Amino acid sequence: MGTYMPTGMASKHTTQTSTFEEMGRKRRVAARASVVSNTSLVVGKLIVGIMMSSVAVISEAIHSGIDLVAAVIAVYAVSQSAKPPDEDHLYGHGKFEDVSGTVEAALILVAAIVIVWEAAKRLMHGGEVAMPLAGVAIMALSVGLNIAVSRYLFKVARETASVALEADALHLSTDVWTSLGVLGAMILLAFKGPWWIDPAVAIGVAVLIMYAAYELTRRTLKDLVDAPLPEEDLRAIRDVLDEHKEMHIGFDALRTRRAGPERHIDMHLHFPPSMPVAEAHDIAHHVQLEIETSLPRSVILIHLEPCDEECHACDKEVCTDRDGTGAMTKAEAEAELAKESLDPGGH
Repeated sequence: MGTYMPTGMASKHTTQTSTFEEMGRKRRVAARASVVSNTSLVVGKLIVGIMMSSVAVISEAIHSGIDLVAAVIAVYAVSQSAKPPDEDHLYGHGKFEDVSGTVEAALILVAAIVIVWEAAKRLMHGGEVAMPLAGVAIMALSVGLNIAVSRYLFKVARETASVALEADALHLSTDVWTSLGVLGAMILLAFKGPWWIDPAVAIGVAVLIMYAAYELTRRTLKDLVDAPLPEEDLRAIRDVLDEHKEMHIGFDALRTRRAGPERHIDMHLHFPPSMPVAEAHDIAHHVQLEIETSLPRSVILIHLEPCDEECHACDKEVCTDRDGTGAMTKAEAEAELAKESLDPGGH
């Protein structure tokens, strides 16, 4: 194998660093936008809900209040996850986002329980709703604002692989459906619909919130317990290794996990024993940069291994470690196996 010296390593590293900084800036701006929108909705819904004596609108105010707390947590989480590794966090701060997602799920569940409690009391004791048109106005505003902000958060979350922003966007998208339900109830009440529609819709809101909490918990726990990366990410890693298979003998011990927006990948790359360490290191570094290009925000550790009795699986026609040892090439090994299958007795 000839000496391979990758070029452009420094420029790739500089570009990647600036990309990370830009993604951090995008996450911070998006998280702050969520705080502003949720604050506005909490104040508006709470004032209108109290004026109307509507448990459905007040439940939506509680829901938005939980979203506001979640948005504040997201601001903290994305600011922490963007920090570089330090003495207390040698693997970085990505897990802050996973923990924040779990906390947000717990808060959502608490909000759902409070809503069910208040709605049940209204169903048992009854009560009229005043000024339903005010409810129509505030809920229509809520639907429009949450659609716009949740789409923006989902977009930034996908671009920056932010678990915290995805959790926040999920909350707001749930708010859209619950707000539509409350909006429908307010319209019915404006046309003299039955009083029990208000608490019944509030309970429906709580059920949707509980489902959102379950989905969020399921996703964040996968990362907290170091589940492997999704199949499409694993396929991207294998594609890079296959594209550069003329530079190495093979690989094994591929392990992956996610910590917030960061992917952690480690593996063994196999090289001929006679290859200089510097050359093998350069090849491994080139492979690392190619994987980082395919999967941004990846922390990759590659361990160099000498090949060991792998000649039968090796496609290299010329190898100083194999020549003179009597080891067969892959083609020779396959021919020998075919011969044995045709003549099992050796005749």
